[in-house]
This record gives sequence, structure tokens and C-alpha cells, in this order.
Amino acid sequence: MSSYEVLSRRYRSLKFNNIAGLLSELITQAEQQELSYFQFAELLVDKELSAREINRRKLYLKRAKFPCLKSLEEFDFRQQTTISKKQINRLLDFNWIDNRENLVFFGPSGIGKSHLAIGIGLKAVNAGYKVLFMNFQDLIEYLDLGLAQNALKERIKLLVKNDLLILDELGYLPLNKKSVYNIFQLVNSFYETRSIIVTANKDFTQWGEFFIDETSATAIVDRLIHHCHIFAMGGESYRLKQQMERQSRFAGELKGLSENSPN
Repeated sequence: MSSYEVLSRRYRSLKFNNIAGLLSELITQAEQQELSYFQFAELLVDKELSAREINRRKLYLKRAKFPCLKSLEEFDFRQQTTISKKQINRLLDFNWIDNRENLVFFGPSGIGKSHLAIGIGLKAVNAGYKVLFMNFQDLIEYLDLGLAQNALKERIKLLVKNDLLILDELGYLPLNKKSVYNIFQLVNSFYETRSIIVTANKDFTQWGEFFIDETSATAIVDRLIHHCHIFAMGGESYRLKQQMERQSRFAGELKGLSENSPN
């Protein structure tokens, strides 16, 4: 066994796996650049920390469970009449996460609420925060099953381990009393301890419709909006617009084929 292999194993035993894998290359680089002992020591630690940061981001991204990757750079702010790029960029220092504040995006379907939530979530992961994305209906099933198995507290504790929980598509289906109770327990546990992003198709005055009654809705809303940035979104549905554009192109192609076909 070569001296490089022996030394690499010793680095691996200390959990410096990235240094171990690049050892020969790093030593060659140090020799070619005539680095001092201090510079070489600095090179080793920089390589290890850089690789660990990349691995951490990959792990956090996997655990976030985004349904798809949609960046803020891809979001078309020109279609929005009620929210600006500047407003969203102000959120990217993530002071609101550090201060345990929430974000709520509400408005009609198809205007990009989920896109914004995912884009902000991706930026948060890259900034070092633990993020989890959940469809609201999936969350209901997750908590309801936990209650049935007498494990609701344990499931909420797992969720609270994240710095940011993204709850997408709140308000599409009405809840029963058991589910409302579970949601209250979750929101109460996050209150002033962690941050939540909520996307909803209705404003707060209508939340009583799916939280069964005004009392339950008020208790949940109060905790969500006490420390919160609220964005009421409008504009034309992206999905509807894209569908109309596809249909228009298809109709144009059919017309072209008809005009060019022999009689």
C-alpha cells in the first residue's frame, strides 16, 4: 500500500473524506505553486469545507421534497399587477426566517403562487436553511394518520425541525373537525419558533369555509399573520394563458396544412 493510500485512510478515519479523495491532487498543486505550510493547510480546509457545503445543499434539496424546481429567475413578473420583483428580492436576505415570520400568498388559481413559494424555498436551501414543501392535502393526511396512531406530537416535532415549512394550495377542500384540530396544533407549534409559507386561493375572510367555522379559522389565522408578510396576488392565469397560446398555435398549424395541401 502506498504512502498516499495510508494517509488517505487516516484522513477518512477523521471524516475528512473530501481531502482524502483529493490528497494526491492537492499535494501536486502545493508543489507546483510552491505553497507555504500555512497556505497548504488553508488549501486543505477550504477544499473540505467547500465540498461539505455542496453535499449539504444536495442533502437539504433532497429533503425539501419540492415537486419540481422553479427558480425565481424564471418567474415572469411582467404578468403580475400586484407584486413586484423588488418585493420578492427583499425577502432573500431571509431575516424573516431568522425572526420566525411567515409569508402568505393568496389569489386565484394559476397566477404563480406555488412558483414563488418554490423559488423562495430554493433560495433558502442555498442559504443554508432546512426547508420542507408539502401540499396542504398531503399535510392533512400526514397529521390525521399521526392522530389515529397516537403519534401526532411526534409528527409535528419532525416538521418543526425544519426552519421553513411551505404549505401549498390551502383552501381547495373543506376539512373535518379532526383535521382542523391537527392544523391548529401544527400552526401553534410553529408560532414564533419557525416560519411557514402558505399559498391559498382565498383571502383570510373566507378561510372559515374550509376550517369549518369562524372560531377555528380565527385561531389559526391569528397565529399565522401575527408576524407575517402578506401578498395578495392578481393577474391572468399562467396556465390558462399557456393553454390558449398552444391552442392558437395548433389552430395556425392546421390552417397552414390545409392551405398547403393539394385539392
